[in-house]
Amino acid sequence: MRAEGLVRVGGSPRRDCASDAAFVREARFASRGLRLHTAVASSRGLRHVINEDGHSTLDGASPVFVVADGVSSGAMASHASGELVARLQAELSRDVIDADAVRRAILDADREIARSIGCRSDAPGAATVALCAAKDSTLARWLVAWVGDCRVYRVGNADPSAELLTRDDTYRHLDEAAPPGGMPDDPARMIGNGAVDAPNVRDVALRHGEALVLCSDGVHRHADDRDIARLLHMPTTLARRCVRLIELARAHGSHDDATVLAVERPSRSRAPLTRGLTTLLRR
Repeated sequence: MRAEGLVRVGGSPRRDCASDAAFVREARFASRGLRLHTAVASSRGLRHVINEDGHSTLDGASPVFVVADGVSSGAMASHASGELVARLQAELSRDVIDADAVRRAILDADREIARSIGCRSDAPGAATVALCAAKDSTLARWLVAWVGDCRVYRVGNADPSAELLTRDDTYRHLDEAAPPGGMPDDPARMIGNGAVDAPNVRDVALRHGEALVLCSDGVHRHADDRDIARLLHMPTTLARRCVRLIELARAHGSHDDATVLAVERPSRSRAPLTRGLTTLLRR
């Protein structure tokens, strides 16, 4: 979905704030009376040779943002997560966004990724995913969707804790027995192996001064709701805040791939919009 008049007015890699995150990028979008700040940071964990998380790279002009986590027990985990992000980004950037469109896009991706992996390997492969997509050009209402254990939080400008908007599709939460060798908190629903028939989708508000935070389990298993809110409230760039969250997860023992993508609707500014755009373009 392309929000009317919304254009990407600034974006760049943030090498100056990359420490535990190997990929760091931020971008700003604006139109008449609207602003949206976005940033993503991603880091390969010690468990993997390559980063098996996938994420939006913030290169497009559509307000659709995705984080995916390749399942390491399957085949081609990084391929699964990367293809999942690319397919959802492409499909939801050109269609009218509603809950049914999001569900169709996820189920289509499930079939196509299974077919793609089947052409390259006899072993199954899959990924979990979380996404957010603006419903209309006001940027005030968003669709949040997920399959598996990637998460989406909402952080208010004065809230002491982040609000979890998703519920992990784990064996424990779904009251299902884990398979031999599995754990109750492992994801029971994934994309790419036919293990999903009804993707989770909900409608949420995003007010001025609030942010949506998407992350993989390499982050949220080692950072609680108060940690996320505290770091997202830091008086620094959005990209730096994403990096700080990954650094905290590492300090708390995360060895998995870790990705954070934040979408912030800035507080209303009294400055004229033209001045705001000029400032953004100079950065």
